[in-house]
Amino acid sequence: MNGLTRSLAMLGGLALLTTVSGCGGDGLGKRYPVSGTVSYNGEPVPHGNIFFVPDDQNTGRAASGAIEGGRYRLSTAGTNDGAFPGSYKIRIIALEVDNSRVEANMQGGAGRQDDVIAATQAAKKLIPAKYELETTSGLTATVEERSNGFDFDLTD
Repeated sequence: MNGLTRSLAMLGGLALLTTVSGCGGDGLGKRYPVSGTVSYNGEPVPHGNIFFVPDDQNTGRAASGAIEGGRYRLSTAGTNDGAFPGSYKIRIIALEVDNSRVEANMQGGAGRQDDVIAATQAAKKLIPAKYELETTSGLTATVEERSNGFDFDLTD
C-alpha cells in the first residue's frame, strides 16, 4: 500500500468512526432529544438535577440532566444524547449547598468527606422533598421517537 492509499484508507476509517460514534454507535440504540423547563411556584428552579427513571428498569435505562436557570437537557450515555423511547417516572433534586467549610478544609484538591456530608445534610431544599423520589413525585413523561419537550411546574 503506497502512502496516498494508506492516507485515504485512514481518512475513510476515521470518517466511518466519526459517523458511527455520532449516531449512537455505542451499541445502546437510538436516543431522542429531551429538554424542557423546571419551575417551582412559577419561578425557574435555579439549579439542580432531573432524573428520568424508566417504568420498567429491567428493559429501560435512566437519563438525567443538570438544571440551570430552570432549563435542562437529558443525557443517557453521553452529553445531551437524549433518552430512549418509553415511559418514565421523574425525580428532581434542587439544593442550595454552603460549601465554604469544604473549600476551607480542602486537602490535595479535594474536600474532606465529613465536610461534604455535613454540607449536603445542612443544604437548603429549593423544592419540596416529595420531588426527590420518583415514587413520590407524581411526575411522569413518555419519550417518543422524535424531539421531546417536557416542562414541570412544581408546587407545594
